[in-house]
Amino acid sequence: MTNASTITAVEPDPRRPGAVRLEIDGSRFGAVPRELVSSEGLAVGRAVDEGLQQRLGAAADLEAAYRTVLRCLELRAYARSDLGRRLVRKGHRKQAVEAALERAAGLGLLDDAAYARNYVQTRAARGRGPSRLTRDLLVMGVQRSLIDRALAAEWPEGSDRSSMPLVLATKRAAQLAALPRQTKRRRVLAYLARRGFSGREVTDIVERVV
Repeated sequence: MTNASTITAVEPDPRRPGAVRLEIDGSRFGAVPRELVSSEGLAVGRAVDEGLQQRLGAAADLEAAYRTVLRCLELRAYARSDLGRRLVRKGHRKQAVEAALERAAGLGLLDDAAYARNYVQTRAARGRGPSRLTRDLLVMGVQRSLIDRALAAEWPEGSDRSSMPLVLATKRAAQLAALPRQTKRRRVLAYLARRGFSGREVTDIVERVV
């Protein structure tokens, strides 16, 4: 774009209040925040020099990344780091992604602590154990301290952690009833480990049900 470029349209964006669509030299440029229109004095006929072009480009990149954040969060919750990686893979600039995530977090739309609590609660009810949940959340970029807190809330100190692995082990052992005992034992232990249950207590459960 040369210094002779000019703004040819400034229109409210019907898809998001607070945003304005710009056209430059008759071509759509992108959407920017309404406050930028005021602060930069944007209007039809305004010349667009290199500095203004860069500022508008950064604002449009941020707006596009933030809209993708909102669309993703309309479908389901995300851990912040995981959502950021998805946006980068979609082609958004990393700097714009970080700014969009920060905006969403500031509005309470992204909260890794709440995400970890909900993830642990719902997946534990489906038969996932602590080690599997920890692995899953670490892959999503959730801090270990937040994961530990969520696990402690689901399984407080002194609580009974044997009920779910006992149910799973009993069901799996019944499915493998025709196998020799040692083979069955090994497969049940491996099955529970994949689900996130391991340790001496789990081994004792398998010994009881096999």
